[in-house]
Order: sequence, then C-alpha cells, then structure tokens
Amino acid sequence: MARTDADVVILGGGHNGLVCAFYLAKAGLKVTVLERRAVVGGAAVTEEFHPGFRNSTASYTVSLLNPKVIADMELARHGLRIVERKASNFLPFDDGRYLLTGEGRTQGEVAKFSARDAERLPEYERRLEVVAGILRDWILKAPPNLTEGGWLTQLPEMASAAGLGRQALGLDTEGRRDLLDLFAKSAGDWLDGWFESDPIKALFGFDSVVGNYASPYTPGSAYVLLHHVFGEVNGKKGVWGHAVGGMGAITQAMAKACAELGVEVRLETAVAEVLTEKGRAVGAVTEAGDVVRATAVVSNLHPRLLFERLVDDAVVPADFRERIGNYQSGSGTFRMNVALSKLPEFTALPGQGDHLTAGIIIAPTLAYMDRAHASARLKGWSDEPIVEMLIPSTLDDGLAPYGQHVASLFCQHVAPDLADEHRDTVADLMIETVDRHAPGFKESVIGRLALGPRDLERRFGMVGGDIFHGRLTLDQLFSARPVLGHADHRMPVPGLYLCGSGAHPGGGVTGAPGHNAARAVLKDFRR
Repeated sequence: MARTDADVVILGGGHNGLVCAFYLAKAGLKVTVLERRAVVGGAAVTEEFHPGFRNSTASYTVSLLNPKVIADMELARHGLRIVERKASNFLPFDDGRYLLTGEGRTQGEVAKFSARDAERLPEYERRLEVVAGILRDWILKAPPNLTEGGWLTQLPEMASAAGLGRQALGLDTEGRRDLLDLFAKSAGDWLDGWFESDPIKALFGFDSVVGNYASPYTPGSAYVLLHHVFGEVNGKKGVWGHAVGGMGAITQAMAKACAELGVEVRLETAVAEVLTEKGRAVGAVTEAGDVVRATAVVSNLHPRLLFERLVDDAVVPADFRERIGNYQSGSGTFRMNVALSKLPEFTALPGQGDHLTAGIIIAPTLAYMDRAHASARLKGWSDEPIVEMLIPSTLDDGLAPYGQHVASLFCQHVAPDLADEHRDTVADLMIETVDRHAPGFKESVIGRLALGPRDLERRFGMVGGDIFHGRLTLDQLFSARPVLGHADHRMPVPGLYLCGSGAHPGGGVTGAPGHNAARAVLKDFRR
C-alpha cells in the first residue's frame, strides 16, 4: 500500500472533474485526479469504434460548454477548435416534405407549413431567450442553499435568493409567466400554445425528450427544452457545433491545461472508498489499496454511485442517505456510432448539402414522441423510435478514411433497464428507421457500436443511462440538486464535495458544476 498526499483529491476525470482541478490548481492547491478508465474525459471522449473510424463515444455535440470555462482554461491554445454546423436541424417527413433550419433560413422554412407559425416565430424566440438569459446568468453561480441554522448562517443564502428574486422581478408580467411555464409545464402544452403546425412543434419539442425518459407532454419537460437552449458556439447564442477531433478534443485540451498547472492525473485508478476519519472525508483509497490523503475530496461521480458505493453509511445522515437512494436517474437513451461507406441520400432532400451537417431528427410530431415513450414503457423500446443523427465527418474529415464517414445516432426511447440481450434488436431497428428516410443507409453501415442504458452505466457511470446524472425535474433542480440543503456542492460529510452533473446546474458538457464546486472548495480553504 502506497500513500501520497494532496490538498484535494478528485474522483473521476470527466470534463467537470478536470475543470474543477484546473481552478483549484490555478489557486495554488496541489490536486490529484483519480480516473477509473484508461483515458480522461468521462463521457466526453473520442475513441476508435471500428478500424479506421473514430467518433465521440457518448456525448456528441457542442453548445453548452461555458464560454468562461473555455476562456479561463485557454482551450483554443491547447488545441480545441469548434466549427458550427452549416444548418441547425433537418427533419425529413414521410410525405416527402422536410424542414431545414438554421441562421437565415428557419422562418422561411416554417412558412412552408404555416404562415401564422412563421409570423409568430421571432416572438417565440425572443421570449424564450428572455428566460434563457436568466438561466444563463445563474449557470456559474451556486443557487440559494436552504440549510438549517441561525440568521448569520442563512444571511449569504438570503442574499443569493434576493439576487435571483430581483432578476425575476425585473421581468415584466409576461416574462414571469413564461418563467413559471417553462419550469412547470410540459413542452407539448407550451408549444401547443404557440404554434399550429406539427413540424415546428416537433423541431422544438425534440429538445424536451433529449436524454429525458418522458413524453413531451410530461409536466416539467418544458424545462428540459429550456436547458438545451442556453448555450452558444463561437459567441453565437443557441448555436450547436462540432469539436474538431470529436468531444475528446475538449477534454484532451482540458487535460493539457491542468498539466500546465501541475495537476496529477492517474489513469486506470479506480476508487474503492472515500476515506473518512471522525466523520470527515480525508482522502481516497483505490482498488489497488493505495491511499491519497487530502484536506478535501471532490467527487465527479453520479451522486448515487458516490454514496451507495464509496462512502461509509455510518457518516451519512439517515435522511440524506434515504433521499439519495430515491434520487431519480434514468434515461431512455440508446447511443450508437456507425461507420459508413458513403453518405446517406434522403428521399425528402436528395444529394449532398448543408442538411447533412445538421442534426437530422426523425420524429415528425409531438404525438409520435408521446407514443415512443408510451411504447417503451410497455415493451422496453419503441417500434417507432426517436432518432437524431449527426454526421460529424461532413465537418471533420479526420474521423474516417477518405471518402467514408461516421455518424452518431442518439436514439429514444428505450427503458432505462433495457436488457443487454435486446441490444442488437434495438440497434437494427434504429438503423432501419433511418433507412426508411434514406434508402441504402442500412447497406452503407460497415461497422457499429451500440450502447444501451446499461452499457452507458457500466462504461461511464451514468446510472440508468442518465446523461444528466439525474433527471432534470423540479424536485431535482437548482436549490434541490441533488438534495435540498446541499446545492452549494458541499455534501453532508465535511470535506466532501460534488462537482459532477448531479450538482447545479445539471447535465450537458458545460463545465459549470466543476467551476462552481471549485469556488466552494476554495472558499472553505480560505477559512
């Protein structure tokens, strides 16, 4: 057994763990990161999945990565380059029509289906942006943390709540109503109140089911829609892009930024236990039996994995333990990477073009998405699934051999506990679903990697395949993430902190939880 010492030990080298490590090391602390896999990055990695074909294995597109994190870590200097899609989204329909959106084209495309909806679109976008702007302001701030104690203890939290309250009060009545709607309503109800045509509602409604095992008519799904619109690429709000080299290019750049500051990253070092003494976290014990002692332990793991596997029950308050056990985590996600001999040819829009750089969404109506969820709950998967396909090699030719391509398929819905024995059946179904809109796609597939929810959990620690480390529902958001009273990243075990997507502001490749957790740790070190 070997022992080393650090100021801070971070469990998990995913992107939030690396962001947290960077800010702590920049402040002069000695930081050690322990990563179970042979590569840093967590779910934001690029790997070869078929000979000669590389792609982002899990997370697959860029928008939510916070601009402050990008600037502070100087990710561009460390090799990160993000290119914008030439079109935002492409929705082919069974009747031969299509919707192709993006800068300068969305309103005209919507007008093909409804002049009224095209006229209302700018106002919809304006009002959505007002609410997204408030969310954007709070991404890099800890939410008000409702804790026990006297007024001196509560004073900072009261000030934080007052600040948020002032922002909400700064909205006019219309804005406040929209804020309430987007946190409490279903996306379907929200969109039905705005638009009449199915294609435009499907375009926006898709965001509400991404990684969310729910119908677009499930209350609270409007927030999931909102969660996907607060990002930006290269200074353009709401735009999505591709990291050249895949999502692993982000975390490799982060690792270089950390290395410059002296952060020690140990790969293939699984953690067996959070070391506690007298009720306080004082380090970590690896599966090999090595000990890293530290003043603070910061976990990038899913909250349930942390407390159910690594922390001694005896040091955790019973109520907290019970609530973490009931913390809802489960996604309807089925993730695929496919190697293609050629680009697909869509019946609705033949030939090559900007639409092949877009997010290609096969989900024509909100009703279709609702049925997909209902069917998955009954059967385990939907016979008419929701599929989003990206072909990143149209923007980045280094991912595949010359003349060939890779595609990312992000598919819903399957049950979070989908049995491994059904993996190939579901994978075949996803490919056939694309093939119905792009005949010949199936024959062009020369290799594939299919990951169901259980695969995502085993490989990346996503409990129930949940890409957000816990559902984005009102009882698990903001001051209640992961549990009310611990939204400030400080866990109920002194010296233990949470920096992953199970903390505010939630999932997505944002870097925000890592940034915010580092602030909490540094504040405590100064004390």
